[in-house]
Amino acid sequence: MRRFGAKERANSARRDRRVPSGVAAVVVVGVGLLVHFVATGPVANFLADALYAVLIYLLVTLFFPRMAPIASVGMAYGVCAFIEVCQLTGGPAALAAAFPPSRLVLGTTFSPVDLAAYAVGVLAAFGADLALTKRFSRKTFQIHEPSP
Repeated sequence: MRRFGAKERANSARRDRRVPSGVAAVVVVGVGLLVHFVATGPVANFLADALYAVLIYLLVTLFFPRMAPIASVGMAYGVCAFIEVCQLTGGPAALAAAFPPSRLVLGTTFSPVDLAAYAVGVLAAFGADLALTKRFSRKTFQIHEPSP
């Protein structure tokens, strides 16, 4: 039996994560909308923001499947933080006034607590990504060669 090296397994597993990332993104959108429209209070707001960051992480892995998970963390958190800081300009609030659904994507009011929620969400997604990639790469990438 020939085994792929650790680097080959990781690269192959990263390429093969598009479908799971897409499915997980759909689930996260559903759960996030449920939390947004049903739950109230600061814990619900924090959870909704963390789920938003999980979604951004999943979209990064969907569109850039070969990107190393740690790089996906940086990109996802960077996107979330950029959108949050843009709320200081009033642009997202003006867009939400003209097109209300944009409020769900861009928000309207800056909150430093949101930055912490994004960190929690991205790190949770990163942890799950590492655990699943490691688990599946061990089982999936063993090649059984016929005996001579």
